[in-house]
Amino acid sequence: MKRRDFVKSGLLVSSGILMFDPLTGCMEAGMKESNYNKYYRGFMSPPVTSRLFVRWWWNGDRLDKKELLRELDVMKAAGIGGVEINPIAFPPNTDPVGYKSLTVLEDKWLDMLETALHGAKTRGMICDMIVGSGWPFGGEFLKKDDQTQMVTIETINLKGGKEYSFSQKELLDKVAPNFSSKNSNVYKDLVILRLVPSESMDFTEGKDFPVNFKESVIKINVPDGEYVLYFVVKLTGYMVVINGAPGASGPVLNHYSKSAVENYLERISGKISGKIGDMGGYIRAMFCDSMELEGANWNDDLPVEFEKRRGYSMLPYLPFILKKVGAMGNPVEKEYGTKFPEKVNELLKRVDLDFYKTRLELFKERFLETFTEWCHKNNVKSRMQAYGRGMHPLEASMSIDIPECETWLHKDVGREYPNLGLVGRAPTMVNKYVSSSAHLSGKKIVSCEEETNTSMAFMATLENIKIVGDQSNLSGVNHSILHGFNYSPLKAPFPGWIRYGTYFNERNTWWPWFRSWADYKARLSYIFQESTPRAEIAVLQPLTDLWLKYGPQRDPFPQKWYPDYQNNLWEVINQNGCGCDYVSESIICSATFKDGRMIYNNCSYHTLLLPEIETLDLKTVKSLSRFAEAGGQIVFIGKKPYKSPFFIGMEKKSAEIEQNINELLENKNGQVCLYPSPKGNLIEWFGKMQKELQLKQYVNFDQPNKYLNQTSYLLGNNPIYFMANTSLSEDISVEADFFVENQKLQPWLWDPETGEHFLYPAGGSKNHLKIDLPRATSLLLVFDKKKEGKNYQLKQFQTDRKEITGSWNLALNHIDGSRKKINLSELKDLSTDEELKSFAGTVIYEKTFTVDKNDYRYIDLGNVQGIAELTLNGKKLGDKWYGDYVYDVGDVLKKGENELSIRLTTITGNYLKSLKNNAVAQRWTGRQSCYPMGIIGPVELC
Repeated sequence: MKRRDFVKSGLLVSSGILMFDPLTGCMEAGMKESNYNKYYRGFMSPPVTSRLFVRWWWNGDRLDKKELLRELDVMKAAGIGGVEINPIAFPPNTDPVGYKSLTVLEDKWLDMLETALHGAKTRGMICDMIVGSGWPFGGEFLKKDDQTQMVTIETINLKGGKEYSFSQKELLDKVAPNFSSKNSNVYKDLVILRLVPSESMDFTEGKDFPVNFKESVIKINVPDGEYVLYFVVKLTGYMVVINGAPGASGPVLNHYSKSAVENYLERISGKISGKIGDMGGYIRAMFCDSMELEGANWNDDLPVEFEKRRGYSMLPYLPFILKKVGAMGNPVEKEYGTKFPEKVNELLKRVDLDFYKTRLELFKERFLETFTEWCHKNNVKSRMQAYGRGMHPLEASMSIDIPECETWLHKDVGREYPNLGLVGRAPTMVNKYVSSSAHLSGKKIVSCEEETNTSMAFMATLENIKIVGDQSNLSGVNHSILHGFNYSPLKAPFPGWIRYGTYFNERNTWWPWFRSWADYKARLSYIFQESTPRAEIAVLQPLTDLWLKYGPQRDPFPQKWYPDYQNNLWEVINQNGCGCDYVSESIICSATFKDGRMIYNNCSYHTLLLPEIETLDLKTVKSLSRFAEAGGQIVFIGKKPYKSPFFIGMEKKSAEIEQNINELLENKNGQVCLYPSPKGNLIEWFGKMQKELQLKQYVNFDQPNKYLNQTSYLLGNNPIYFMANTSLSEDISVEADFFVENQKLQPWLWDPETGEHFLYPAGGSKNHLKIDLPRATSLLLVFDKKKEGKNYQLKQFQTDRKEITGSWNLALNHIDGSRKKINLSELKDLSTDEELKSFAGTVIYEKTFTVDKNDYRYIDLGNVQGIAELTLNGKKLGDKWYGDYVYDVGDVLKKGENELSIRLTTITGNYLKSLKNNAVAQRWTGRQSCYPMGIIGPVELC
């Protein structure tokens, strides 16, 4: 779609008249009053498009039609709305129980695909489908010219005054990168052989030696002195698909070759449409998974394209800008090659940057756009994780219909949250780029590969899972594709066929409660998809400086970042009650500036933050000047830009940039400033900046907390706020002021777990609220004109809490069928008991206790690790799977004796860890420690 057409279509809003919100910086449609009920009905019963999808791993393509339909029924009953069909290699050390592997796109496999697609459609479920299998895609059938390419180097230090002889085989054999997914058949071609002094004060190209492929031995006369022999080698087909299934394994595709991409995609659509007809009749989107290309950087026409786009030849500089590479294409960290002074290295870095920019452009044109065009031709959408080396982390997703990021489940999530870095964060660093890209380009859906779990499989509780999902939503995600649901027939030995994941499976102990979380997520996704994110602050991340200093990173798992708070800035903006988007230099240069706003499509920002940026394009600097002249606020954090990214005319352009930036700072009456870099607590630092620069907030918390974050949207003109405490142990209580311009709006709590709504109690002012968020708990507030309804009751505890002490009777019902009864003298973590630590199943805690008064309102179970169903005096009081395990005892508690029964459901992981002869279990749990389980207490009346 052309941009002007996209902008037009982006302005077509069905719910009302377009208007500009000066606080949020968004062009928004006014929600008609009658729409409140429509949105609330959708919230109560969210559509299938909002429901969780799962990555449905077809393990080894060992498929059976009846099993495919059975698993669709299981997923449907669990509240799952769609599947991503994902053929993948069969898990190692797993019993196939007699099923044979089918081959992707062959007739029998297509029969299975047809069964799954028809089965999903008749059940009202949605299907996506991965392109190929595994990642990045390829196949055994690829011709050499269509296989992925890389140029890399090796070096040999030589002493002068001698003649050296090298065989081509000897040189080629030295180039053997330690790839993670190495192909056994790698084509190697010697491209450049160059002799260069080992030290030089000026740039010297060195002496090239002709590569004569007819001669097996190359002779080199080395003059007196110390030299380095560079040899540039092209590797073709060096990588195989990671976990590819039969028929889509083998060498990875060359994504820089448009013809290779087209041939590959047409083969897929030809086979599928030949079987089912129009792909769009059964498939929502075709999906492209992680682009872990292990350093792919080449197509044979790249030198020509470089010179055409950059205005000079790259070949004189090529040996000096290439890196020796290791696993996942990361550069080898060691010194080698000619030593140049810093001024030469600065020039070479800019050639390297031009090399990278050329690859970004080619990848976009030849793969991203080709992929989306092919999808549209087949009446499906494109869905992709468009990041990694070779793609701009923000701009690449703008070429995709459904951009996708990823959120991981790690043990530190909910337990740690240091001031800087990515520890304790479930969203990867790309999430904010992807959600910002979607906002900027008007995409309704921000998709996420969610709950990716390779470190604590089987050990995850639903509470862990909820925290990860909440963090994902806070990063801008509004639709989740779970990682994942394993195709696994019932007769497969326990725990089944497990390729990856969090054991989303009906054999999991907590599966009966999965639907509760699925409904919770679906309601949030619905309301976020129907709303518009609020963002008034734009952040230009210093990507050019990062690439110049450390080279392109392997997103979403960068080895290095710049500055040290790069990936935490958006967090503290939100934690202090604001909202932001990332932007790029291209976005800034394409924006318009009016009335103190930077406007791009339907997005508008009054403040631009530039953290520690040293290098800017002169065009960007000119755009900053226009923004300032229009009354916009520009904040340079820590540094003033003073360098040009360009190789040609670097010094002249750098001087002009420095002069323009100084003039900008001098002449704009304080709306352009240089603000100090953060020191110490990052939340407090931004809070101080916020006050000093008068940055408007959507909400103000009296006590910001590292585990408390928020994101705000507009549903028509109705502000909505999603807040979450993502700690597994800490309860948070704050006083919050909500800045809602329309004073006629009332705060309503919409409960995503139950679908109910309540009028939220205000304190003093209806926009000043007391917020209590126990561990792992979230809150969704919608401000609306509706005035009457059920009131939400904040818990009021007795100050004289009474602990229920003494021994407990336990009945343990193991999933292996065994039964056991014991008496505990006091509550404890069952995983610390040698006889109990390998338990999995249900534990029934029973106790008789006496009270001398019955005015306690609640019973608090304290620290609970598992899912707890509480019965008091024969009456069931509900179940809890996250947050505070506090139950309203109401009229059930009586004076004198009371009978308490708590049914606790544990995780499966500790038991699986004990199965030493179960290869599947040991593969995932062998290196994990036991996870806490049980009612640890203290149990109190309050």
